[in-house]
Amino acid sequence: MKILIATPEAVPFAKTGGLADVTGALRNEYRKMKEEAYLVMPLYGRVKENFKLRDAGLKISVPLGNRKVKGRIFTYGDSAYLIECDEFFDREEIYGTPRGDYPDNAARFIFFSRGVLEACRALGFKPDVIHCNDWQTGLIPLYLKTIYKSDKFFDRTVSIITIHNLGYQGLFPQSDMPLTGFDKSLFTPEGIEFYGKINFLKAGLISADSITTVSHNYAKEILSREYGFGLDGVLRKRASALTGIVNGIDRKEWNPESDAFIKRNYSLKDIDGKKECKLQLLKECSIRPDAERPLIGMVGRLSSQKGLDLILESLDEILSTGANLIILGRGDEMFQRRLSSAAKKYKGRMYVKAGFEDSLAHKIYAGSDIFLMPSRYEPCGIGQLIAMRYGTIPVGRRTGGLADTILDHRPLEGEGTGFLFSDYTPDALQGCLKRALCVYVNKAGWKKLIRSAMKMNFSWPDSAKKYIELYDKVVRMKRQ
Repeated sequence: MKILIATPEAVPFAKTGGLADVTGALRNEYRKMKEEAYLVMPLYGRVKENFKLRDAGLKISVPLGNRKVKGRIFTYGDSAYLIECDEFFDREEIYGTPRGDYPDNAARFIFFSRGVLEACRALGFKPDVIHCNDWQTGLIPLYLKTIYKSDKFFDRTVSIITIHNLGYQGLFPQSDMPLTGFDKSLFTPEGIEFYGKINFLKAGLISADSITTVSHNYAKEILSREYGFGLDGVLRKRASALTGIVNGIDRKEWNPESDAFIKRNYSLKDIDGKKECKLQLLKECSIRPDAERPLIGMVGRLSSQKGLDLILESLDEILSTGANLIILGRGDEMFQRRLSSAAKKYKGRMYVKAGFEDSLAHKIYAGSDIFLMPSRYEPCGIGQLIAMRYGTIPVGRRTGGLADTILDHRPLEGEGTGFLFSDYTPDALQGCLKRALCVYVNKAGWKKLIRSAMKMNFSWPDSAKKYIELYDKVVRMKRQ
């Protein structure tokens, strides 16, 4: 099968979040499955500097309002295409600066979305499936259903769009509509209009042949007003086309048996090395090295979506239990300031690293006892999957992928892989943490919990197989 994964970011080239992990991993798994799969993404300036790319010698011309914007196609290895347009992509960041999004993001991703289709033509690559990801590629399915509808080059191509986070939709002023090339009749509530703006993600949701999201529970949640971000009505109309497929993790990169970043490797059969990893982490973070005191870790974006407001409201209570706390992440400057201030207040008990550091992330996953994910909503979540791989017990909110992947501890049965709470309140978070800490003091019970968590297997081959099955189904329906 010929598969094209259209994405604004992918590892190893560019990453701001989990989307890059998903698209890069799927491309790799499809290749292992002998599928003819390619990535296509913008050629950002940093990618040019850091990777040896080959100029394919092919140019594209993309209509953008009343002008045509030129682009060039580069390749990396035999499975990635990158579209060069320095006007739009030769910048320090992918989507914007700390001051806000780039003001021309609409033009940038209109160019990229239509450029993907023009690149297919230039390459002579007729995809069976174009797998789009998030709002940045949301226009591609609509282009296939409108401007490219009569183009025989794509007459056997189906489109699938994956929602990685419905909270990000790509909203732009109506004045950008002429740049798309779409007929103005599409700017209606039944089309791509959304409260007076163009909604790029909505364009994909109304026109893709199939819609996926990154966990079964999140696929149900986004049909509700609470989690639908205004698109729940659109999604309910297309519920029969919606599928949830849980993300995996790279089990080679995230492997306590071979992880080069941690003090001592360990395994399901021998978890003793986890104690040394904890002591190393405490020392590195200037926290008194006490292996008996519980250590809570968090790695992720510092935002309200990730439950930072709950954490800040609960800090005094959390630290009053005797636990230590280490947080690694970047995001909202307000949260960064407040966490840094708290770390000074609790010097020697709490450590905050604003930013991202791969080696420290590995050490937190290995050295922590408990991993904190009190998310307001969580489409899938990667952190809890990695944490369980390392025998670090997740404490999370019963939402989205967290509810799908964490088995709440049941003391009578002695089963579980973590601890879940339902209400989005500081009291609920604190109560859940106290449940975890009550089990922590029972060494035998905690070791059993560690081993149960480490037995969980969330790998990409399983997820990739489910995507291929979906592709087959959608392609067959198209060609009947």
